Amino acid sequence: MSQLNAKLIVSDFDGTLITSDQRVLPEVKSAISSYISDGGIFAVCTGRMLASILPQVRALGLEGLVVACQGTVIADIKSGELIRNGGLSASEAAEICKVLEDLGAPINAYSGDNLFSNIPKDNKYLKLYEKITGITAKHVSSPLSEYVSSSDEKWQKIASLCRPEDRQKLLYYLSEKFAGRYDVTCSADVLVEVSPLGDDKGSALRFLANHYGIDIKDTVAAGDNLNDLSMVVAAGTGVAVGNAVQGLKDAADYISCTNDEGAIAQVIKKFGYING
Repeated sequence: MSQLNAKLIVSDFDGTLITSDQRVLPEVKSAISSYISDGGIFAVCTGRMLASILPQVRALGLEGLVVACQGTVIADIKSGELIRNGGLSASEAAEICKVLEDLGAPINAYSGDNLFSNIPKDNKYLKLYEKITGITAKHVSSPLSEYVSSSDEKWQKIASLCRPEDRQKLLYYLSEKFAGRYDVTCSADVLVEVSPLGDDKGSALRFLANHYGIDIKDTVAAGDNLNDLSMVVAAGTGVAVGNAVQGLKDAADYISCTNDEGAIAQVIKKFGYING
């Protein structure tokens, strides 16, 4: 058995662990399996809904905890039991929806296992999103702000599924609008997301480290987009994969190869073991 270096490795899913065509490379799956067999803890921390990520991590053979919805949700993989279930109140979610509605921006609203959307069902970005995540949106014809405000549910996040060319402008506007109140970030070229302040991937990483009794300096976190920034900064070693956005690369301790080249296998080999 090889001697471990990092005791906990946490990876983003889309754009990091899986390839651009949604595959887990054999060398990545093998590296994860070997690392776990040698006593390491490997966890996935994603912006996806819990209902979307659970089948994926179960197929990988992972056990323990998984993080969903940018850190708002943490659950046990085997049972699906919620360990942390944060979220926005109905009034907070409605406020965010109203700002997006006033901008004419398309909206997705996430509550538990349900995705609600005001985006036409034939929208190409929505159809692709549904295909990738395995979640079918429930279309809401009335203003989403009104629908959300009348609910008694927690809302894990509100997102705008926008055109790539509109993303940066919308990100800047919402970041200014909600500064100090909500977390505003991006997980893909077509997504700007608003979630509870402090319920981010960085806090989720710290939660995992504490849960497993691991010093934060003995953790590694890897990602590709701005929603991974908080955990890359919080980790003992922060990794940006080769296809990551520049803002994440600037903050990372190490830049690996790309997701299509088996980034997570490289990360495990380099940081998971002594003399890796």
